[in-house]
Amino acid sequence: MKLAMLSTTVAIAALSIATPVRAENPAHVRQLLATGECPSCDLSGADLSGAHLIGADLRNANLSGANLTNANLEGADLEGANLQKANLQKVLASDTSLIDANLKGANFQQAQLASTIFDGAVVTGANFQGAKLYTANFSDR
Repeated sequence: MKLAMLSTTVAIAALSIATPVRAENPAHVRQLLATGECPSCDLSGADLSGAHLIGADLRNANLSGANLTNANLEGADLEGANLQKANLQKVLASDTSLIDANLKGANFQQAQLASTIFDGAVVTGANFQGAKLYTANFSDR
């Protein structure tokens, strides 16, 4: 009896370690990539590295923990989006709206953020090392 319980516990532990946690909704990822529109979508933890999301509508989307490395978000609308702990390293996000976005702990290293609007965004712990922020607007509301 103890041996059966031990082997069950070991099997469950192995599965929980081997199975990566992915929270994004695959249908939302497909919708975004096909149409460029996915307001209020669950894209948390999604791998969108290198994606061409020019002018994308991602208002109020959940992109927490998402990988957007080298993505093109030029002209995208991310107003109210949750990008907490998202990786936006080397992203091109010029003329992008991040109004009221949650950017806590987001990684913007070496990002191109010219004319990006951060009005009301929470940037606590965000990493902007090496980012180009020409005419970016960080005003409080």
